[in-house]
Amino acid sequence: MAATIDDLLRLEMPADEKRIIAEYIWVGGSGLDLRSKPRTLPGPVKSVSELPKWNYDGSSTGQAPGEDSEVILYPQAIFRDPFRGGDNILVMCDCYTPQGEPIPTNTRYAANKLFQQALDAQPWFGLEQEYTLLEKEHKWPLGWPVNGYPGAQGPYYCGVGADKAWGRRIVDAHYKACVYAGITISGTNGEVMPGQWEFQVGPAVGIAAGDELWVARYLLERITEMEGVILSLDPKPVEGDWNGAGCHCNFSTKAMREDGGWEVIMDAVKNLGLRHKEHIKAYGEGNERRLTGRHETASMDKFSWAVASRGTSVRIGRDTEAKKKGYMEDRRPASNMDPYVVTSLVFDTTTLWKP
Repeated sequence: MAATIDDLLRLEMPADEKRIIAEYIWVGGSGLDLRSKPRTLPGPVKSVSELPKWNYDGSSTGQAPGEDSEVILYPQAIFRDPFRGGDNILVMCDCYTPQGEPIPTNTRYAANKLFQQALDAQPWFGLEQEYTLLEKEHKWPLGWPVNGYPGAQGPYYCGVGADKAWGRRIVDAHYKACVYAGITISGTNGEVMPGQWEFQVGPAVGIAAGDELWVARYLLERITEMEGVILSLDPKPVEGDWNGAGCHCNFSTKAMREDGGWEVIMDAVKNLGLRHKEHIKAYGEGNERRLTGRHETASMDKFSWAVASRGTSVRIGRDTEAKKKGYMEDRRPASNMDPYVVTSLVFDTTTLWKP
């Protein structure tokens, strides 16, 4: 019987074949679009230092002019490849000129410089990525009537059933793919708006949080591609009385997690309030459509914090209050935020910056 494409995709390599495939991944010119291309390497790789640099046509991604279009990829983090299996890998890269300068859209470089300033602080991040699944033909959320609206919000959050949850195949496949890849995914759930879901990455330390979230997004893009579904990270994909989509940033340092941490957390919250406008500008495009003071958000015009409240800029958990140490949650970032920008800015404002 002749082989099918599915047969070839599942094809096991011969036992004596040592070569592997490395999928190089990077962030494109919009700051949100992910790009990738594979290359063959002579054998299994154990560390980033073994990987060669590579290049691509930056004029085709909005990252270089046509007359000088070569952009260099620097491998930064390795993950197991859940699509190809075996010793094949995914490689998160950032982007440089041929002269070795980070290109303007390389936000990882600046973020890593900040984290390197205070490694002893041990910053932990937990990122809650919300997203919406759209039907391909009409670009309308899964489970919604075409050109219409579902029943009011209420039964969909963590809902179970054909009339409450749409896209679970994608969600479950993505969860397992993240675990296989080595991403510190800590959970997933159906969100308040039908057709909307969330996964959580973390706790991850420093720059690794951004690397892991970008690769988790890449896996989700690939899986939705396979299912013929569109992934939307728009912070308000449907106008009206519906929850938007955020990417809450849970954060702590070693000092916050130890005895006496409550005072450190309070100082950090104060600093976040003083830099509120600067953070809002960096927290994602279109976030003003989401941060309205309704639908479990605070208004973007005013900084606020409270214990247990989901309608504030920053939330402190009950457990943190009781133990007088722990972490805080910045609820302002939009679903389309750049995790390198957000994690490094939160770290800078709360830990490095002295007002």
